[in-house]
Amino acid sequence: MKVLGIESSCDETGVALYDTERGLLGHAVHTQVAMHEAYGGVVPELASRDHVRRLIPLLERVLADSNCARGEIDAIAYTAGPGLAGALLVGASFAEALAMALGVPAVPVHHLEGHLLSPLLADEVPQFPFIALLVSGGHTQLMRVARVGDYELLGESLDDAAGEAFDKTAKLLGLGYPGGPALAKLAETGKPGRYKLPRPMMNSGDLSFSFSGLKTAVLTAARAAELTEADRADLAAEFQEAVTEVLAAKAVAACRQRRLSSLVVAGGVGANRRLRQRLDAAMAKIGGRVFYPELELCTDNGAMIAFCGAQRLMQGELPALGKGAFAVRPRWPLAEIS
Repeated sequence: MKVLGIESSCDETGVALYDTERGLLGHAVHTQVAMHEAYGGVVPELASRDHVRRLIPLLERVLADSNCARGEIDAIAYTAGPGLAGALLVGASFAEALAMALGVPAVPVHHLEGHLLSPLLADEVPQFPFIALLVSGGHTQLMRVARVGDYELLGESLDDAAGEAFDKTAKLLGLGYPGGPALAKLAETGKPGRYKLPRPMMNSGDLSFSFSGLKTAVLTAARAAELTEADRADLAAEFQEAVTEVLAAKAVAACRQRRLSSLVVAGGVGANRRLRQRLDAAMAKIGGRVFYPELELCTDNGAMIAFCGAQRLMQGELPALGKGAFAVRPRWPLAEIS
C-alpha cells in the first residue's frame, strides 16, 4: 500500500510517499525560513500562501523520485492539527481534493503523533512499549507509548516549551530566526558555568517542565551589563546546559518509573547535539538506549505523516470515501486520540 503524506502545519511544506512493503520511497520539504526571517518569526498568512505555491511542485517531485504515478497512490494522509489554522487548511483541502479525484481514502493525522512515530522510520527501531520525549517548537511532553494509538501523557511543559525557550532566548541574545539552531551554534563556542542559571523543576518530584523562568533568568543576566560576543556565547552555553540537563533528567526518571529501557526522542529540538549527548549518556547509565529519527526527519516533514497514516490504515481505520467534508484542529491534545 502506497500512502502519500502531506504536512503543512506551520512553516515547512512536506510531501512524501511511503510504501508499507518497501518503506519510504521519497520525500521533499520546502522550508520558509528565509521568507519569515525578515519578520523574526512565522507570519501565518504568508505561511499559508506559500504552502499553496509549493504543494503541487513538491508532489510532482516526490512522484518522479519514487517512480510512481498518481494512480498508484492508495491513500493520502495529511496533518489535521495542531498548527496554524490557515496552513492546516491548505494541506487538508489539497489532500482531500486529491483523494476524492483519485478515489482513495484521506486520513487526517495528528502532527505530534507523526513526530512520535518518526523514529520507527529509522533502520533500528524500538520495541513497544517505550517512553517518548516530544520536543518540538511548541511542545515538550513525556509519553508512554504502548502501541500505535495508545499514548499516556506522563508530563508536559506548564508554560514555554523547550523549543519556544530556545527561540525566545536567542532573540534576547540578538540572534536571528530560527533562534534554536542559532543559539545552539553560538553555545558551541561558549563555556557553561560562568553564568549560573536555574534548572527549573529539576527536583519537583513529577515529570512536568517549566522553561519561562529560565528565559527570564537569561534576560536578567543580559541586562546586568553590556554583553560582549564571548559573554553571549557563555550565556548561550549555560542556557543550553540548563535545558538539556532538565530534559535528560526527566526523561530518565520517566523510564525508571515505568521500568522501560527504550527512550524515543522526536521533534525539532531532538536534533540538538548536546541534548543527544546527555540523553545517550544518561540512558546508558541505567542500561537503556535512545532512539532518534534521522536528522532530516526531526523537523516537520511529510514522511512522518505518511508513515503515521499508513499505520492507522493497517490497523483497519478506513475513512469513508467521497463525503467532501473535513475539518482541521489548530488545538488538538495528543491525549485525545486513540
